Amino acid sequence: MAGERFNPEKANSLLSEKRYKLLDPDHVLTYFNVEQGNVMADLGAGNGFFTLPIAKKTDTTVYAVDIEPHMLELLKQRADKEDIRNITYIESGLYDIKLDDNLVDKAMISLVLHEVPDISKALEEVKRILKHGGQVLIIEWEAKRSEMGPPFEDRIASTEMENILRNNGFKVDVKSFNEDIYVLKGIASK
Repeated sequence: MAGERFNPEKANSLLSEKRYKLLDPDHVLTYFNVEQGNVMADLGAGNGFFTLPIAKKTDTTVYAVDIEPHMLELLKQRADKEDIRNITYIESGLYDIKLDDNLVDKAMISLVLHEVPDISKALEEVKRILKHGGQVLIIEWEAKRSEMGPPFEDRIASTEMENILRNNGFKVDVKSFNEDIYVLKGIASK
């Protein structure tokens, strides 16, 4: 668990055709029930693999949160190119998210938590920014060897992540999108 941070020089790999086939944003956002009026946070937004599709599905603010300013700049360039104006860019890590309490309806953390040394601390912050009954969607690499993704040693098994969520006060729904990636939807019980 908790490997190295993603290298921003490899940002283009996050938008590869292979990745879109592995993890279709429309399918994921349908499962997460993203709709008009949802205030959303994409935590670890990177260059916008999910941020842009989220921003197209909701008419309210989408907070794109990433620790790496270069990734946020790449996201902003992509959003400008598509004339998407409802994204607010926040440079922040997951231990002290620079968002107000009870601000968002839903938060997404995609393929990031395997880089986080203290997942419980990050989840406490997620709970803080979620409105009462808010939801978090966690997407992670299953703990198996594969040609894509982080090294096996850095992966977190879906059963372990489910326990981490439950131990941090979330009701959990698990969905496996394919053999390499799982999705957990957690409902915050504050």
